[in-house]
Amino acid sequence: MGAPHGHRLHFQGHSPVHQAPAHLKIAFLVSFMLVVVATPVPWLAAFAAYAAVLAVLVALSGVPALYLARRLVIETPVLAFAVLLPFIATGPTVDLLGLSLSRPGLVAGGGLVVKATLGVLASLLLAATTEPRDLLAGLERLRVPSQLVQIMGFMVRYLDVVSDELRRMKTARESRGFTARDPRHWPVIGRSAGALFIRSFERGERVHLAMISRGYDGTVRR
Repeated sequence: MGAPHGHRLHFQGHSPVHQAPAHLKIAFLVSFMLVVVATPVPWLAAFAAYAAVLAVLVALSGVPALYLARRLVIETPVLAFAVLLPFIATGPTVDLLGLSLSRPGLVAGGGLVVKATLGVLASLLLAATTEPRDLLAGLERLRVPSQLVQIMGFMVRYLDVVSDELRRMKTARESRGFTARDPRHWPVIGRSAGALFIRSFERGERVHLAMISRGYDGTVRR
């Protein structure tokens, strides 16, 4: 239980949330995020209600809260920007812990943290309770353009392949005694990233040629 089946975010289970149709879950996620984003920051009771809804869904899904909490690290860049807002925003200031912070910046930063956390948590719950192939089928049922769905499908399918390639390159560097410790090593990391891009691009060309040779005409046969 909990082992990845199709992708590393999925948590195997048989809860009502897992068994719900994928297209309905996607529609709920989009609607939920639109409502969260449109809610004014001072409406704290509304955000508490949104959090309660997510808590109920997490409980119904059987996905451990810690499993989702560890993956919230993906919103770190948003949190870093939210921390900067009180220092760079203009307007009336307030003293906090000896620092002069912008009041509008504090409000905007707090709202950004709350809305981003709710949105990321809802997205993680969708990924944890829905297989990638079901997500793609749900997007097709919602009339998302076929080409876009195919691009998403290839991305999911080959993400692990590219990740394994990156892991092998890292192992090769370390086996030669290289360890990135300071900015002087960044050029090596940059060259590795360039090599990974070239390998991935060439792999994509080979896959495309293989698909064409098997009669691919722009549609995926199931």
